[in-house]
Amino acid sequence: MPDYGSQATVIDPVQRARDLARVREAVLSGDHGGPAPRELISDSWERSLAARVDPERGDPPRIYEHTEVGRIRSGHPLAAVLPLLRDTLVSIADEAMHMMIVTDAQGHILWREGQRDVLRTAERVGLVEGTRWAEDSIGTNAMGTALAADRAVQIHSAEHLVRTYHSWTCAACPIHDPDTGSVIGAVDVTGPVRTFHPTTIALVIAAARLAEGHLATQLAMRDERLLARNLPHLAGLRDEPGALLAPGGRVLAAQPMGWLPSHVTLPTAGDRVTLGEIGEGLLEPLAEGWLLRLRHSTARPRAVLALPFLGTARPLACLDGRPLRLTLRHAELLTMLALHPEGLTADEMATALHGDTGKTVTVRAEVHRLRVALGAAALRTQPYRLEARVDADFLAVRSAIADGRVRDAVNAYRGPLLPRSEAPRVREERELLAAAIRRAVLTSGDCDAMWTLSGTVDGLLDVELAQRLIRALPDRDPRHAVLAGRLIGA
Repeated sequence: MPDYGSQATVIDPVQRARDLARVREAVLSGDHGGPAPRELISDSWERSLAARVDPERGDPPRIYEHTEVGRIRSGHPLAAVLPLLRDTLVSIADEAMHMMIVTDAQGHILWREGQRDVLRTAERVGLVEGTRWAEDSIGTNAMGTALAADRAVQIHSAEHLVRTYHSWTCAACPIHDPDTGSVIGAVDVTGPVRTFHPTTIALVIAAARLAEGHLATQLAMRDERLLARNLPHLAGLRDEPGALLAPGGRVLAAQPMGWLPSHVTLPTAGDRVTLGEIGEGLLEPLAEGWLLRLRHSTARPRAVLALPFLGTARPLACLDGRPLRLTLRHAELLTMLALHPEGLTADEMATALHGDTGKTVTVRAEVHRLRVALGAAALRTQPYRLEARVDADFLAVRSAIADGRVRDAVNAYRGPLLPRSEAPRVREERELLAAAIRRAVLTSGDCDAMWTLSGTVDGLLDVELAQRLIRALPDRDPRHAVLAGRLIGA
């Protein structure tokens, strides 16, 4: 029996399908004297039959409707690599009368692209967005088997357990999260048996590796941002052992070096971490990731300073939940310090707030009054820097935009940063943030994100945003009337 899983195997696809059909019939009838399927296929058939998949008929269950698929796509990590997968595979799939499919880790089809006739044919057998192609749902298939075996696989004709799919061949490869190593989905090329080419599996593997490389690059950029923003928190532990952790528990920086392994297993609940012989750690959440310190440390927990400065005419801060009414100047000072966690000198602060005419003596007097309000432990000098852990809405929007989380960004964006401020650096940050959120929302084409932005102070006057949203919304969407009224009054 030829090894039909080998890339090097070149054989008439019709003859190959006939051979595989005889193997399948023999196995299902209990005849163990004939040729056996590949070990990969045999194991998959056993799992599928144990899940009570009917070999003679079956349809993949539809788990998500079209609107739900759109919502899941927008938040899925593979959305960031879809253009790369498309550029790598779709043109090749078109030429071969195949299509590209991308699933999540559970086998739900989230995207499919390819030649129109192939897409229509695939619809008749349930190869559509929102259906689940795990082995326990529809038996042996490249997507489900690649996810179950955590390896690249190619499934030919009657190697599919369910007879419905014997006219198809498919190749799939899992894609892994570079942070945790866990499978986050699979990329697949599927098409008719007659157009199968032995190099398909190699192309799919290459596309999956490119996607993982792109995700790893994005992860490295996020790590750099996390370190840049949060190293002062680690330094604030002074001589106490501590570490900055990525959201999944990877150790990004530690003091002293080497006192922790490369990864810390995070608890499912609570803030206590078991560190084996080292002892017990205490987690403090950051805007991104975690600050870890030994529980027996005498270092006091850092205060949390909340700065909700977007869209507010009367700035208010909260220090460990205690509200602090601020003057506009104090809000501007805190904005500058939040944007520069490494600290600013009096000269730098004067220029940021007053331009070239700024005077350090004025800044020093204002900072002194702010330190009285916050407490000396929360605001340090030489240089001026915040010792409290900062939770600022404008920083959260910045971070969400940088990570491509458009909905998170627009939901956090309640309006311009300190709209009454005329401080040069605050005004610059306000304009940059407004432009960045607008660009991200318009580029995403996400109707819900555009609608949310259109309700902000800036969005109400944005004619282009309203026009783009009208074109994107379904014809009967009630939001049409609201937007049309705005355009009439514009």
